[in-house]
Amino acid sequence: MSTLKPVRLDIVSDVVCPWCYIGKRRIEKALSLVTDIPVEVHWRPFFLNPWVPREGISREDYLTTKFGSVEAYKGIAGRVVTAAGEEGLSYRPDMVKRQPNTIDCHRLIHWAEAKGKAAEMKQRLMELYFRDGGDLTDVNVLVRAAADVGLDAEETRRRLATDEDVALISAQAEEAASKGISGVPTFVFAQKYAVSGAQPPEQLAAALRQVSAEVNAQAAE
Repeated sequence: MSTLKPVRLDIVSDVVCPWCYIGKRRIEKALSLVTDIPVEVHWRPFFLNPWVPREGISREDYLTTKFGSVEAYKGIAGRVVTAAGEEGLSYRPDMVKRQPNTIDCHRLIHWAEAKGKAAEMKQRLMELYFRDGGDLTDVNVLVRAAADVGLDAEETRRRLATDEDVALISAQAEEAASKGISGVPTFVFAQKYAVSGAQPPEQLAAALRQVSAEVNAQAAE
């Protein structure tokens, strides 16, 4: 059993951010490279597109607003699709028909965290969106996703129909922005050091080792 003090790792990301999808896989690979270091992972919300209304908008309207046209995004998407494929992930932009506001997704991740299932919930929502073109504005899709990772379907449906934790998630996202986080994923180590972007696993693993050494040196003083 490790006697090392755990490293706290806060991962600030959004479920509709393709580089967050890739970054999640890379940090998982990084963690597999440092199994001797205890790490406490916390998934933190970020709103990549806070201007998208709660009911969502069509993907076409979204791409036109953000990138100028659907065609303009295709060039950008190609690079991301390739990067996802290299990580064993599937991103099929043509499958996505609706752009969601992600506050309900972040609520699900927050509720799943109470059961130790935050990472699974995050992964399920990302797979639904990027791989399957799932409509994350559809409450039935969200409830099924929650049930897939072991949350109670009817309880989830009831909670989604309320404003439970909307203020909390919004405050957490605003806190990240107030600390200067503008690009995601951002990996925050020991609440002190931030690494932005879907960095290679080896680089993230090196950062974990370095921070762990510092955290434990301080603990020994």
